[in-house]
Amino acid sequence: MQRIFVVGDIHGCFDKLCALMDKIPINNTRDQLIFIGDYIDRGPSSFDVVNYLIDFKKRVPGTIFIKGNHEDMLQNYLDGSDRFTYLLNGGQKTMDEYLNRSDNKEAFPIPSEHLEFFNSLQLYYQTADYIFVHAGLREKVPLESQDKMDLLWTRDEFIHSDFNFGKRVIFGHTPFKEPLLQANKIGIDTGAVYGNLLTCLQLPEMEFFSA
Repeated sequence: MQRIFVVGDIHGCFDKLCALMDKIPINNTRDQLIFIGDYIDRGPSSFDVVNYLIDFKKRVPGTIFIKGNHEDMLQNYLDGSDRFTYLLNGGQKTMDEYLNRSDNKEAFPIPSEHLEFFNSLQLYYQTADYIFVHAGLREKVPLESQDKMDLLWTRDEFIHSDFNFGKRVIFGHTPFKEPLLQANKIGIDTGAVYGNLLTCLQLPEMEFFSA
């Protein structure tokens, strides 16, 4: 049986990502790895995290990357539709990091390969038994009709819902001290960027790894 490994919100915590990946017993030719979004902002090494993920995808093509609200805010910043929300939510740190890593300080600081990565992110992914999404879902709305803002931003209404979404929902976005385990959902953002652990969930065994 194929195993699925799902990694929670990284937020630029490159050291924790490396330590966690060293613990995950993934078989690159058989198992699947899914990242749940929010790879950048607030943490110290967003650039290195994105580099790592791009390289990992080259080695394990079946890897799935879900879009987080921070990646969406970055895209809104870059296309000029919202220049302030991103900077106010940890984006200034990321932009400063990209500028510091750029060889040409006057050129656009984000490498094309990184832009391609951000543009390739999926709003959700599903298997026969699970739905993977960054923030959550709205009750009684088909998956393909879910609003983008709910997929990226919802919190309390989804977290406190006991609605049967048809499949168990695996999500991040809202940090918990420990993974949230409910009959209809599992939350795996354990606040790595706030000094807590970065978490990975192995399915269907329901085993957790952390660093």
